[in-house]
Amino acid sequence: MEIDNLAIGNRIRLRREELHMTRNELAEILDITPKFCSDIELGARGMSLKTLMCLSKTLYLSTDYILFGDETPNNQTPFSLYAESIPKEQAGHYLKVCHLIDELSAIKSHKKDNS
Repeated sequence: MEIDNLAIGNRIRLRREELHMTRNELAEILDITPKFCSDIELGARGMSLKTLMCLSKTLYLSTDYILFGDETPNNQTPFSLYAESIPKEQAGHYLKVCHLIDELSAIKSHKKDNS
């Protein structure tokens, strides 16, 4: 089986764009240079297992999907996947922040409607 770096890079780039993340932001999270990140996305270079694992976690994609394009049934959003990783003892704090964001969004929407 041959590794298709071009297809791998394309899947990574598409997901990064879906998450509204710049290449520089992704490179910083992965602790690689923006040039190397670009090379991965363009299929010019492969990556280490460490980078693959970090990509999987950062982009909320399975390694199978990144490498082979295998779609697994998963209706979860990046937010719900992140929420699952929150330690139970901290979940209440995160929930309060979510409620505050929701309230701020409602206020902003209300102000926009009244303009």
